[in-house]
Order: sequence, then C-alpha cells, then structure tokens
Amino acid sequence: MAKKQDKKEKKPFLDIDGVKYTEDELTDNQKLMAQHLSDLNRKIASMTFNMQQLQFGRQAFVDALKASVSEASAGDDSK
Repeated sequence: MAKKQDKKEKKPFLDIDGVKYTEDELTDNQKLMAQHLSDLNRKIASMTFNMQQLQFGRQAFVDALKASVSEASAGDDSK
C-alpha cells in the first residue's frame, strides 16, 4: 500500500551559519554558488574515498616488498 504524502511537504533548505534559507529565498547567483558547493563537497568525499584506497594499496605493496626482501635475506643466510 502506498504511503500518503504529507500535504505540507518540507522544502529543501540551505543552512548558512545556523540560518536556514529555502531555495525561493535565494537569487539565481546564490543558487549557483550553492550548487557549486554541493558539487565540491561530493568531489571532496569521492577524492577522500579514493585517497584511502590508494593509501591502503600502497601500504599493501610496502608490506609485500618488505616480506619479499626478508624472505630473500633469510634464504641468503642459509647458504
């Protein structure tokens, strides 16, 4: 069964320093700046995620290299 929508739908708002603004209170230029901010926040989150992957992958290769060098040194010592 479909849910009934509230007759009083909440409009999206922008919170700037604790003051909430609805879209209809903003000028076209302000709306554009808000869109840029939203897009930049999304990109920063994506880049942070990618950075975490890269750092983890790098550490995996560092660990693998250390293990390989350690094994090679252990093999040389037994000769």
